[in-house]
Parts: sequence; structure tokens; C-alpha cells
Amino acid sequence: MQKLDPKHAPMKALVQSATVKARFEEVLKNRAPQFLSSLVSVVNDNRALQNVDQTSVLNAAMTAASFDLPVNPNLGYFYIIPYGSTAQAQMGYKGYIQLAQRSGQYKRLNAVPVYEDEFGGWNPLTEELTYTPHFKDRDANDKPTGYVGFFQLVNGFEKTVYWSRQQIDNHRKRFSKSGGKNEPRGVWASDFDAMALKTVIRNLITKWGPMTVDIQKATDADEESFGGNTEPVKDVTPSTMDDLLNAPSKTEEPKKGVLNDDPIPDIPDSRPEQTSLDDEDLPAV
Repeated sequence: MQKLDPKHAPMKALVQSATVKARFEEVLKNRAPQFLSSLVSVVNDNRALQNVDQTSVLNAAMTAASFDLPVNPNLGYFYIIPYGSTAQAQMGYKGYIQLAQRSGQYKRLNAVPVYEDEFGGWNPLTEELTYTPHFKDRDANDKPTGYVGFFQLVNGFEKTVYWSRQQIDNHRKRFSKSGGKNEPRGVWASDFDAMALKTVIRNLITKWGPMTVDIQKATDADEESFGGNTEPVKDVTPSTMDDLLNAPSKTEEPKKGVLNDDPIPDIPDSRPEQTSLDDEDLPAV
């Protein structure tokens, strides 16, 4: 029987593999079929994702599954971004909010765009924002002048950050590998506001909020596409789909270091060592 080439096979065929099903069921239980169906739709709707190494798409999807976040980009929780010949995992701002809420330590947490007619001034020392919200339908050409994020913990601690649109764009140019340089590209082009809010939320909760295990893992996964890291993309899932899909059958002589068709064993966590966010990673506000 001819082996499936996992790097170039259609995603619809890959998710029918018993090995892939078992791996996602291990993480998502009975939610795995719906998640994999959504993954197929995401890839089918994005030609660029169809042209990258499909095992990297599965690895990125496994990162989302490990956080129990949907991969539908329209929901804003998580994105699978094509970059060169591979796919990258990228958190959305709603994904960060979701993980923060699960910690049970946040009483309030939000980020919103601020328009010119709403902005009165920002004092970064006292963190006082003069803001008068005007809730109305905005013209497509009416772009926010900045973005504000705020949280209050259950213990009463509060924090507010404000980024101007120019600060956001400078950050995109410097740190986002898939976001383009002079002009936004990819999800930065299609949904600049969502990525701007993600930048603010990420800066807010990773610098001043409680650093939970899930948020630290999400930050590690996000570093490759959004943190200015110039090293090759690393796999942050418990095992690589390439290894699992290329495992020999029982009729073959198992190769050293390669899984056979016995039940999938627990595989040591291969996430990179915890990295800290330095002040140079994100601009001061």
C-alpha cells in the first residue's frame, strides 16, 4: 500500500488518517471531529495554506487544539498563517482574552479602537486616558487613531495601556514576519484592527497580568510569528505529525526512533524553553 505523502496530501485526506484522528481525539475528546472539519474548511478556503507543508498546518492546528481554541479565522481566536513553505500558529486577541478569563483572576479585561473624535489625550505616566466613546457606524475610511487595553484583577489591581496607530504599525514592520514591511500583508491587511487589538492585549497581559501556564505557552507559540524571533519555525506541539504519519506499519520493520503502529505513546513535550519578554520585544507605552 502506497504511503500518504503528508507534506503534500490534501488536508481532507490527512484528517482521515487514523493516526491524526487519534492525536486530536487525545487532546479534544469528542470535539475532535468538529475541529478537524473546521480545519479542512480553513485550508480549502485559503490557497496559500494549500501550498505549504501540510504537516506544518497540522502542527499549527494542534497548537490551537491544545488551547481548545477554534481555528476559524473569522472568529478571531487563532490563525494559521502561511509563511514561505510552512504554516505558523498565531494567537488572536480573542484567544488571549479567552485564556486570561479561564485563569479566574480577571474581573474586567477589554481592548477597543479609539477614533479621533473620541480621543482627548493620554498620559503614559499616570495612565490617564481622556476618552469619550461615540457609538456609531463608522465609514470604512474612518480609521482608529489608537487602541486602548484595560484590565482589573479580582484583587483590585488595574492596568491601562494605549498605543497609537503609528506605534502599532511600527511594531508590525519590526516584529511580524508575515505582516509585510512598508504595507500590511496577510491578516494584517485583511483585519488590521484585530491584529492591533491583539498587540495591545498581548502587551497588556504578558507584561502586567498574571502569567498563567496557558498564557506562557501561547506566548511561546506566538513568538515565532509575532515576537521578532528570526530562527526557523519550531514545533510547539507534543509531537510532530510528520513523524506520526510516516510511522511504519506492523508488516514493516520498525526503524529506530520512529513510531510503529502500536498505540501512540506519551511523547515528551517538545516546546521550546520558556522565553521572557524583554522591554525591547515590545515598545514602551
